[in-house]
Amino acid sequence: MKISLCVVMDPIDSINIKKDSTFAMLLEAQARNWNIWYAEQQDLYLQDDKAFGLLKRLTVTDNPEGWFQFHEEQTAPLAGMDAILMRKDPPFDMEYIYTTYLLEKAEQEGVVVVNKPAALRDCNEKLFTSWFPQCCTPMLVSRRHQQFIDFLHEQRDIILKPLGTMGGASIFRVRQNDPNINVIIETLTEHGTKFAMAQRFIPEITAGGDKRILMVDGEAVPYALARIPKEGETRGNLAVGGIGKGVPLSERDHWIAQQVGPELKKRGILFAGLDVIGDYLTEVNVTSPTCIRELDKLYNLNISALLMDRIEKHIQQ
Repeated sequence: MKISLCVVMDPIDSINIKKDSTFAMLLEAQARNWNIWYAEQQDLYLQDDKAFGLLKRLTVTDNPEGWFQFHEEQTAPLAGMDAILMRKDPPFDMEYIYTTYLLEKAEQEGVVVVNKPAALRDCNEKLFTSWFPQCCTPMLVSRRHQQFIDFLHEQRDIILKPLGTMGGASIFRVRQNDPNINVIIETLTEHGTKFAMAQRFIPEITAGGDKRILMVDGEAVPYALARIPKEGETRGNLAVGGIGKGVPLSERDHWIAQQVGPELKKRGILFAGLDVIGDYLTEVNVTSPTCIRELDKLYNLNISALLMDRIEKHIQQ
């Protein structure tokens, strides 16, 4: 059986193929002779109880001069696909949530959706860490200004961040007596109308970086990409200038993966990225985790093949 795969993603003409994990997945799907169909969020719609898409057949080439080509278009029910990759980047907003409802209608008709739409809604990438307190530093999620002030007094050195962004956006490191603490809290919570997160700062990020551990169907890839902050920066995210360095998983990394993996598998999260700093889990990325291409190149891996094997297995089941 020739598999039909639909990918829902940000505009493909804007990606950096050297670093884009979705592109790595598409290359592997094409190598398996799958039919690949492309859609963006605005191409999906619901009519009565059926989800549809304005789909373009897609082929890809690992060439920075021209990496994709569209072919015929069709308006078709999403239930006609064998699998759908939901790879739209955050922000995780109401439009993202509405999209998961459309994908869930296709899932109800037997389509394998990666990751499972209900899990995308339920597992906020920051908040979901609280399901694994044994792996985490002290943390606080609140709207209340004074609670953040009290948490800072207790921990002395903290990270403050919003719950729905990616790539290091709007992340602040704050220490005691920082003159900007009040305005930072006001900005992140929009004067107490939105939840934000605080975590104790983990100094190991300076030397060891922010490690991205990729999880395929609940099992860890044995190497991580440690994202080292550039000089003068707190954040290790590659999007803000962090330097990627490959590292084998430590004993603690394996332990964290073993704590999180069964819950990912239970919830139908076939592909996730754990962020680990020092000995602590800081985020569980389930929307559109990256770092496939970097790890493949460093260690001669094919992480996308592991994922496509699991997708094939779920289709057969």
